[in-house]
Amino acid sequence: MSLSIHPTAVIAAGADIDSSATVGPYAVIGPHVRIGARTSVGAHCVIEGHTSIGPDNRIFQFASLGAAPQDKKYAGEPTRLVIGARNTIREFCTFNTGTVQDAGVTTVGDDNWIMAYVHIAHDCVVGHQTILANNATLAGHVHIGDYAIIGGLTGIHQFCHVGAHAMAGFASHVSQDVPPFMMVDGNPLAVRGLNSEGLRRRGFSQARVAALKQAYRLLYRQGLTLEAALAAMGELIAADPNGIAAADLQRLHSFVAASQRGIAR
Repeated sequence: MSLSIHPTAVIAAGADIDSSATVGPYAVIGPHVRIGARTSVGAHCVIEGHTSIGPDNRIFQFASLGAAPQDKKYAGEPTRLVIGARNTIREFCTFNTGTVQDAGVTTVGDDNWIMAYVHIAHDCVVGHQTILANNATLAGHVHIGDYAIIGGLTGIHQFCHVGAHAMAGFASHVSQDVPPFMMVDGNPLAVRGLNSEGLRRRGFSQARVAALKQAYRLLYRQGLTLEAALAAMGELIAADPNGIAAADLQRLHSFVAASQRGIAR
């Protein structure tokens, strides 16, 4: 056995573990698991199902990845869990595989910081550079955009989407879609404003933030119907189609227009 795999680890025949990966004591790795270069798997982790994990991830002890979805309709189909690169996955996290009622895959992107006890249910799509704080819970079919931050003890209802650069505060009850760039919290959920500080930290210019604040006011502060707010945002984009904030405004407009559950307002 490789020196990078602890002798007490249980590795099923068929598991594909890169020679530079490490597996800690008493970990259990199933036969359909692939683990990429330089990824470390902590003690007592269980990785099962059709699970693919990319390079340079750090998976802490007692995580459970790739178990069957918590869905009564699941009948043992070979659905998947795909995890990208350079993620930190802390203790007691639980990520499930997908279901055939959706795309059949649960996806976690790259460079995510996922704290202890986070649950990512079947068919979720988590983007890149997100932060999911302790005990954040994603029900089935949830989508989390790039750079989003989900506060500790926050629950997200099935099929909800959280847009890129959004932030949900501590112990929030998310039962509607959260548009990109917004900051929400509470139960019932309320939009508190634009995530201005987060945008500045990510290098958004004052002009980009100012344009998004204008769009925020159209959506939330001028008493417009959703249709009227979308029309007004469309006018902003049309007035300066190649402007510095045009792509940001289009991202916000497209998200709101496509929302199936309705947005938090």
